[in-house]
Amino acid sequence: MTDESKPPFPPFTIEAAAQKVRLAEDAWNSRDPERVSLAYTPDSKWRNRSEFVTGRGQIVPFLKRKWNKELDYRLIKELWIAGGNRIAVRFAYEWHDDAGFWFRSYGNENWEFAQSGLMQRRIASINDLPIHEADRKYHWPLGRRPDDHPGLSDLGL
Repeated sequence: MTDESKPPFPPFTIEAAAQKVRLAEDAWNSRDPERVSLAYTPDSKWRNRSEFVTGRGQIVPFLKRKWNKELDYRLIKELWIAGGNRIAVRFAYEWHDDAGFWFRSYGNENWEFAQSGLMQRRIASINDLPIHEADRKYHWPLGRRPDDHPGLSDLGL
């Protein structure tokens, strides 16, 4: 294994895919753009909402912009299905803007991996739902979601 590989590797079993999903969730909850970018091939291609991003050189500034807007970001991902070198994920995250308005963003991602275990394609569709602060469901301290915190299905999301 080198710095340019990230286990588990395709083809994915359901267990390995679930591990890959949790590792991705943990990285994104770190809100560290450099750390997150290292899970992707140097020439990775993304569609995130209506924005197209290519390569780590664009991933890092994209994530910096994202987390400068989406404050107190907390994310939960859940495996939908996996096969070969592809994984489908559903997710929801909560955040607020600089005016203090809260949102829950729901989405689906399709991931395609190189043999190195690095993601080479990420296609994300996301919708934002305004919520009241009292309706938040994610209350763990910023960072990794605790292992005993309910997942999306457990929360009815």
